[in-house]
Amino acid sequence: MSQAVSYVWNQLPIDTPMELLSRRRIMGEKMMISEITLYQGCEVPLHSHENEQFSCVLKGWLRFTTQLPDGTMKQHDVRGGEVLHLPSHVPHSVVAMEETVVLDLFSPPSATTGIDRAHSS
Repeated sequence: MSQAVSYVWNQLPIDTPMELLSRRRIMGEKMMISEITLYQGCEVPLHSHENEQFSCVLKGWLRFTTQLPDGTMKQHDVRGGEVLHLPSHVPHSVVAMEETVVLDLFSPPSATTGIDRAHSS
């Protein structure tokens, strides 16, 4: 039988997979959650992934751009207290309009995300 586990965000290790961004994350069996700080001007290039994603902005302002099936682009400004749902395989990019703290929930969990692929390119 599985056991409940509690975590303290500020006691988790921080990684910096790209410039102007720091992250802490917790990986579960069927989902993961990342606490990400994007500093003003941070840009994550257009990418997509199998994971379904909910981006919950706690404070700050992110400008997401998503690609529609016909190839056109749509802009989504997401501010503190707002959530953007990104279904699986939806191409998206993001720019931090100001310093922003976001909780990203992904299912299924993955050791690499668009942030990691952007850094390794």
